[in-house]
Amino acid sequence: MIQSFLSHTMARKAIELDIVDLQIFNLRDYSNGKYRQIDDTPFGGGPGMVMMAKPLFKALDDAIDKLDGIEGLNVLFPSPQGKIWNQKIAQDYTKVEKLVVICGHYKGIDQRVIDKYVTDEYSIGDFVMSCGEIPAMMMIDSIVRLQPGVLNDSESSKTDTFSSELLDTPFYTQPREIKGMRVPKVLLSGNHGLIKSWKENQRIEVTKLKRPDIWKKYNNNLE
Repeated sequence: MIQSFLSHTMARKAIELDIVDLQIFNLRDYSNGKYRQIDDTPFGGGPGMVMMAKPLFKALDDAIDKLDGIEGLNVLFPSPQGKIWNQKIAQDYTKVEKLVVICGHYKGIDQRVIDKYVTDEYSIGDFVMSCGEIPAMMMIDSIVRLQPGVLNDSESSKTDTFSSELLDTPFYTQPREIKGMRVPKVLLSGNHGLIKSWKENQRIEVTKLKRPDIWKKYNNNLE
């Protein structure tokens, strides 16, 4: 799953340009026995399975060794118990040189792994998924695309929704008319000042309509 992600997203370009180095650690490679077991029933009873500490510790120790030690290392664990992931957090992580992301499964991972190694827990929303690879890939993608040299136009990321205080403006491209709907005339006017003003007004109106919570926060900041 992750190998496919690395081959079909901005991550591939970042790897090819040596902007980032991404490695995958398969937990079953760090487990013993015929079935390479990496999960077991929880102590104290209850439904579900828990990812075992031993293979996780071995994999983390191997990753830490490949990263030349634990100094400066951040270990991120996608978890519904974590803080909500956002654009500012992704931006902050672009400054992190050594990062390990643990992909949880089942009921979660042995708490001792969290206690010993995890520096940050983040959630992608108030819901639960069956595997941690998807939120991990979302977080990695949001970090990697912000690295200098990954996007063809670095200014593009600065105007993305959540990179500023308001939502982004609506966008239009060819054709000028389709199914009776036309591109707003102002965008075809060539008047850059008028276009800029229109876009700012659109950002305000879109934010008011779609995300009143963000609009309220924006107004409070103005005050």
